[in-house]
Amino acid sequence: MKKDTFVLGIETSCDETAVAIIKNGTEIVTNIVSSQIESHKRFGGVVPEIASRHHVEQVTFVLEEALQQGNMTMEDIDCIAVTEGPGLVGALLIGVNAAKALAFAHNKPLVGVHHIAGHIYANRLVKEMIFPLLSLVVSGGHTELVLMKEHGSFQVIGETRDDAAGEAYDKVARTLSLPYPGGPHIDRLAQEGQPTLDLPRAWLEEGSYDFSFSGLKSAVINTLHNAKQKGDTIHPQDLAASFQASVIEVLVTKTLKATKEYDVKQVLLAGGVAANKGLRASLDEAFNHVDAELVIPPLSLCTDNAAMIAAAGTVLFEQGKRGSMDMNANPGLDIENF
Repeated sequence: MKKDTFVLGIETSCDETAVAIIKNGTEIVTNIVSSQIESHKRFGGVVPEIASRHHVEQVTFVLEEALQQGNMTMEDIDCIAVTEGPGLVGALLIGVNAAKALAFAHNKPLVGVHHIAGHIYANRLVKEMIFPLLSLVVSGGHTELVLMKEHGSFQVIGETRDDAAGEAYDKVARTLSLPYPGGPHIDRLAQEGQPTLDLPRAWLEEGSYDFSFSGLKSAVINTLHNAKQKGDTIHPQDLAASFQASVIEVLVTKTLKATKEYDVKQVLLAGGVAANKGLRASLDEAFNHVDAELVIPPLSLCTDNAAMIAAAGTVLFEQGKRGSMDMNANPGLDIENF
């Protein structure tokens, strides 16, 4: 019988300190996340220095809790996987150095994982991947369409040219004086309003799968300012619904088009904005009559976590890839070449 493989994952790319243990790349043994949202909320966004300090304070406790909950020791672990990039360089450094220290102390193999690859592989914890597949990655820092023909192979066929969708959500939320993080608040308001405002959709040139949300963000700000100057009232619920309708229409339309053009068998949703109820519902509806299988991860696997890093790291480990003791944080790591 084949021996079970246990990979310990560490994630510290932004404002969550997370450690998880995954069995055979598909089964969560334990998944511990320590969030810093309350610390950053008063600043209206993530403060890199504060994020790094929290990671230093929390990483050992989170590691110990993950092992304890899993009823395991480091002797049971076959490999250590860590987010190498992209992300905040100071935050990444904490996780990378913790992983290297563990690997050295316990003589364990080490693999560096691309953060977005992790988000994609979160779906493997729900359902086995079927290739070729397409992943729509929507997060605070990334909006991409990624084609995969096999495990560990990533081809970016579309990406944002300016603001990521999640970044646009947070900026629009700030304009509406909503607390950080703004995405969930915009999503909640959108459910209560109607998309009555005419906001732009950036389709870009014919055949492009790239995205652009900077113009939409500016249109929302201008709409609010113009209404204020004229003494008109714009209901926040309707503005949120109109903004969200614009974002979702572009995301879903381009994903559907790419699904058909590349004849994929499976479509995965990934990233923090994958928790958005409006996006999840629109994709569900759009893929009702499409042959490709749609996979949407549970909310707990949409935001940053270490289970996704361990899941992606398992594939790298099984492919014989290894990191070395000179691994460094790489905030600009390229998913196609990592």
